[in-house]
Amino acid sequence: MLILTRKSGESIRIGNNIVISILESSSRYLKIGIDAPKDVAVYRNEIYEKIQEQNRAATVSTAQLGNALAGLKKPVKTEKSGA
Repeated sequence: MLILTRKSGESIRIGNNIVISILESSSRYLKIGIDAPKDVAVYRNEIYEKIQEQNRAATVSTAQLGNALAGLKKPVKTEKSGA
C-alpha cells in the first residue's frame, strides 16, 4: 500500500486519467473528489461489498434454478379436446 500525505487543495494522480483531489479536511472527516472516466466504476467500499454479496447470491439462485429446470426435461403431455 502506498501512503501519501496531502493537504487540502492537493491531488493524487492514478495513471493518465484518474485524479483524486483533497477538497477539505477536518478533525473527523476528509472530503475527497475523484475525477475518473465514465467507464471506471467508483464506489464506496461498503456499497461495493454489498454489490458483490448480491452478485454471489444471484449466482447461487441461478444455479439452483438451473438444477430445478434440469429435472423438468420430461415432455409435458396435453390432451387434445375434440369439438
